[in-house]
Amino acid sequence: MSGRIPIEDVTPSVACGRYPAKAVVGELVPVSARSYREGHAAMGCQVSWRGPDGAERPVVRMRPGPHFDDRWHAGIRPDAVGDWSFTVQAFEDPYLTWRDAVVKKLDAGQGAAELGNDLAEGAELMERAADGVPGEERNRVREAAAALRDEDRPLPERVSPALDLADLLWAHPVRTLLTSAPARSIWVDRPRALFSAWYEFFPRSEGAVLAGDGKPVRSGTFRSAAERLPGVAAMGFDVLYLPPIHPIGRINRKGRNNTLIAEADDVGSPWAIGAAEGGHDAIHPDLGTLDDFRAFVAAAGQVGLEVAMDLALQAAPDHPWVSDHPEWFTTRADGSIAYAENPPKKYQDIYPVNFDNDPEGIRAEVLRVVLHWVAQGIRIFRVDNPHTKPFDFWHWLIWEVKRHHPDVLFLAEAFTRPAVMHGLGKIGFTQSYTYFAWRTSSTELREYCAELVAAADHMRPNFWPNTPDILPEHLQHGGPPMFRIRAVLASLLSPSWGIYAGYELFEHVARPGAEEYLDNEKFELRPRDWAAADAQGRSLAPFLAQLNRIRRDNPALHWLRNLVFHEIDNPTLLCWSKRDDRSGNTVLVVCAVDPGQVQWGNTVLDMPALGFDWHDRFTVHDELTGTRYDWGQHNTVRLDPALSPAHVFTVHRHGGRPDDAPGTGADLSGSPGGAEGPGWTS
Repeated sequence: MSGRIPIEDVTPSVACGRYPAKAVVGELVPVSARSYREGHAAMGCQVSWRGPDGAERPVVRMRPGPHFDDRWHAGIRPDAVGDWSFTVQAFEDPYLTWRDAVVKKLDAGQGAAELGNDLAEGAELMERAADGVPGEERNRVREAAAALRDEDRPLPERVSPALDLADLLWAHPVRTLLTSAPARSIWVDRPRALFSAWYEFFPRSEGAVLAGDGKPVRSGTFRSAAERLPGVAAMGFDVLYLPPIHPIGRINRKGRNNTLIAEADDVGSPWAIGAAEGGHDAIHPDLGTLDDFRAFVAAAGQVGLEVAMDLALQAAPDHPWVSDHPEWFTTRADGSIAYAENPPKKYQDIYPVNFDNDPEGIRAEVLRVVLHWVAQGIRIFRVDNPHTKPFDFWHWLIWEVKRHHPDVLFLAEAFTRPAVMHGLGKIGFTQSYTYFAWRTSSTELREYCAELVAAADHMRPNFWPNTPDILPEHLQHGGPPMFRIRAVLASLLSPSWGIYAGYELFEHVARPGAEEYLDNEKFELRPRDWAAADAQGRSLAPFLAQLNRIRRDNPALHWLRNLVFHEIDNPTLLCWSKRDDRSGNTVLVVCAVDPGQVQWGNTVLDMPALGFDWHDRFTVHDELTGTRYDWGQHNTVRLDPALSPAHVFTVHRHGGRPDDAPGTGADLSGSPGGAEGPGWTS
């Protein structure tokens, strides 16, 4: 800090300014600081900021917080991708000091003679202030100075022009004793870094053919997988994530259901990367060629999907790295290379990379691989188990890639300790998987989401109800209503969410004693008859499309920081809202967390968070059913998860609703989510 006014606790600041904070283009970034000064003279604070081009943006004056809080607040809205910087500055505000003193003296009945010095000093101050006021408004300030000097005017007429300048001189203050805090950095990504809807499928399963005993006859290819792209796009997803597409090792290959001994026709795990056909920069020959992959990426783009690739830094025993660079791995006492273990689990088909052996060589190779796929049109990488690799490596890699390609995004697949997950966000990962899959009660969800909102400067969540590795118990036994519940929670609590293929078919059969799918697609081909499921009405796809349409059409759902929870007296219900101040769009959700029975609840809404006074009435429009109701702070709701688990309301002021009269209750009828799939067992 340079200057004489203390400035403390500036936010956003990640690790005391060691790393840049996060934002996306168009996001309102809250800036705050604690600042105070000696005595009773007025002071002010402002945000001075500049964009990636180095150009200064208009200074934003900060507002004081509650009395005696000494915190100052403002918001800035970056409008370009890149590295932004901002500085909080504090200053003495002589106009506010003068105005406060004059108002108090006038209220005390003092006259012109007693205010002589105040009038003269005010005139000088107005002349100084005029130099900082643009355009014709400058004349108002000069006229105020002249009025203060005009002894022929009555006292009220002398001072009122200067007193009336409060708003103008708030925006263009006279500043003395200017003090600047150290500059802070904000990395601004493209909007998809915060708002995205992901869908994961294995391209080798799309169009695959199996024999009657389930053994593979033919793998799917990029060309056959492209036929699934319109269906994914129709559900409203915008990111298509592909597990590894590289050659799969043959040595120690795992069989179906992760058996240690593979049969001759077992396809192996895509995460056992590398074989004679190549490594991380190669395409599995069963999927096609590099040209086929480029065509697949282009076809995805034509229907509005961006392809995300898996980046798994590990190797099968027959990966070219193992023969060409054995020093990149760990050699055990018996001379063998150590395979991956998470005791008691063993992964004999995977060798972890030892990043402490030849770190420069490993860094150069990984950067080459990433830039190779960037050259093929990939701008999103889902990173497998980043918490098992050195943090300084990721920090280097992410920012080296962004130095050349600032639009590249990285999703951290790290289900590990909270500090580690937050640490990955701080060093540069764009998004992160979360503990959402295991947060089930309304209390757990509220507490966890509050934690994530508090960490919004460095960690962006991506909520996944399921993954190929994770089939939570509530999806195993909760029936189709639970699938709808978890989709509502994931898609409307978090601006980014995703599902793994099969979710829309209510796939729920687990390997006994595990939160993992039986006949796991990680180890075998799993072709699905999407058309038959859609035709027979046993797909959740229409409901998912509805949720993604609501997300897309409502700007309030594009952000994380605006999440507000409201009180409701039933612990099996969760009530929250999001409001976009720029557009005025507000979404209010009441969702069940228990699929088992009809639920009733009474709300106590935080009305200012919805943009209303406490006594206001307003109209809510249920985006799932089309029904409309008249609401206020206190309302009664009824939800039947067997029909639909949630109200998803857009909020409208009276007079802004359609002509039909609103109802007075909130009962759902009809099922926007499709029928339950046959053969459900719990």
